[in-house]
Amino acid sequence: MTGLRDSCLILLTLLVALVASTDPDKNKVKVLRELKVIDASNANVKQCLWFAMQEYNKESEDKYIFQVVKIVQVQLQITDRLEYFIDVEIARSNCRKLSNNSENCFIQENSKMEKRVTCRFLVGALPWNGDFTVMKKQCADI
Repeated sequence: MTGLRDSCLILLTLLVALVASTDPDKNKVKVLRELKVIDASNANVKQCLWFAMQEYNKESEDKYIFQVVKIVQVQLQITDRLEYFIDVEIARSNCRKLSNNSENCFIQENSKMEKRVTCRFLVGALPWNGDFTVMKKQCADI
């Protein structure tokens, strides 16, 4: 019994030593270019924002689709991918999620259905591969 306990103690000691010796900077992503404000009309920004809104609407429990009202600011940082920090104001539209038709949607205004939200999306992109990921999303009602 003591042999098993000693083996477990040695194994635990080795595990603690391994974790303690791990370099925390090794797992950090290297920033190749710091945050820089860029033009919101950039084609990659449009793709990233479209993707972020698709994800937002998919995850939202609201029955209506939200659409972008205003792009406040876009910043780009380059790491192992393009990282877009997109600050937007979005609002509930008159289109239900189930309709799958967002072309003729209008923002709900001056009614009890009106709802506006500010969001900051961090979208990681490798646009040349068609690879987009919402890395962070922070939203708050206005």
